Amino acid sequence: MRRVDYRYRRRRYYDRFFTSSIAPPDIFAGDVTAGEDPVVRQAAIDALDGLNGTVVVINPDNGRIVAMVNQKMALSPGVEPCSTIKLSVAFAALSEGIVTRDTEVQLPGFRTDMTEALAHSINAYFEELGRELGFERVRHYATEFGLGELAGYHIAGEQLGVYPDQPIPASEGGVGRMCSFGQGVSLTPLQLGAFVAAIANGGTLYYLQHPTTPEQVAHFVPRIKRELNIAKYIPDVEDGMAGAVEYGTARSLRTNFQQFSVFGKTGTCTNEGTHTHLGWFASFSDSPQGKLVTVVLLEGDMRVYGPRAADLTGEFYKNLWDHNYFAAKGVPEDQSASAAPAGSSPIE
Repeated sequence: MRRVDYRYRRRRYYDRFFTSSIAPPDIFAGDVTAGEDPVVRQAAIDALDGLNGTVVVINPDNGRIVAMVNQKMALSPGVEPCSTIKLSVAFAALSEGIVTRDTEVQLPGFRTDMTEALAHSINAYFEELGRELGFERVRHYATEFGLGELAGYHIAGEQLGVYPDQPIPASEGGVGRMCSFGQGVSLTPLQLGAFVAAIANGGTLYYLQHPTTPEQVAHFVPRIKRELNIAKYIPDVEDGMAGAVEYGTARSLRTNFQQFSVFGKTGTCTNEGTHTHLGWFASFSDSPQGKLVTVVLLEGDMRVYGPRAADLTGEFYKNLWDHNYFAAKGVPEDQSASAAPAGSSPIE
C-alpha cells in the first residue's frame, strides 16, 4: 500500500484500475434493512448517487447501527485506513504525554501543532509522533480503541480488519508510515465507526449492533465493550476534526451543508496491487436531535479520495435536513449552530 501523491497524477496516466468508481446496479441487493431507519438509509443512498461505496450511520449513545448501506462492502475484510489512522495516533500521543494540543513539533522546514496537523492531515507530524511513541505503544492504543477486533455484536457476515503484530519494514517507512496513513494496517468501516462513536460519546466503546427487525429495534439493549480513558483528550482532538471541516481537508462538506457542526477526518490512499483508490471520511455531528456518527468509504479510480467522501457526507446531512428529519425529532431547525467560514488548504 502507498500514499496517493496527486502531484504525480499526470505521470501515472497509464494505470489500470480494477475497481470502478461506479457501483453496479445491484449494490444494495443483499442489504438487510427491516431494522434500519428508512429516512436515514435513503439519505445515504441518495448521497452516494451511484458511486461504489458504503455508508454506515451509528447512534454513538448506544452503538446501534441506524443504517448500513452496501452491507457487503461494510462487512468485508478491512482495507488500509489511510489518514483516518491519525485519530488513533493523536490519542496515543496525548495519553503518553508526547505532546499536548498546543505543542509545536519541529518538522522539515516548518513547525505545527496537533490541531493544524489533523485539520490538514500532515503526514510528517504523525510520522514523528509514531517514531516517538514506538510500535509497541502505538499498537497498544490502536487495539485498545478496537482496531484488530470485531466491532459488532453478532452481526452476521462481519469480517475482521487486522492490526499487525510487528511494524512494516524500515525500508517501507516503519512505524512512522503506519502512523501517517496506516500502511500495513487493515480497518473496516465498523471498526472505525465504533472508535469515532467513542470519541463522540466521551469514551464508551460500544459493541455495534445492527437490528434486523422492528422487534429488535423495540427491544434494543446497548452493550458496552469497554470504557476508554480518553475523555480529557477529546476536546484536543475535536479541535483538529472541526478544523478539517471548517478549513482543512474536509472543507468540501460545507459546500452542501452548514446547518450544524460536524467533526471529522479524511483519508486517501491507493492499493498498489489493484490500483484501487480509497476515500474515507469518518465523522460525528452535533445535530439538534443529538449526535450521529457517519463513516463513508469509497473505492474506485482517481475520482475517489477523502475530500470526496466528506462532500458526500455533507450531501447526506443535507438530504436529512431537506426531509425535515431533525425537525421531526421535536427540535426546531432554527436552533442549529451556524457553520464556521471555510478557508483553504492543500487537498489530502
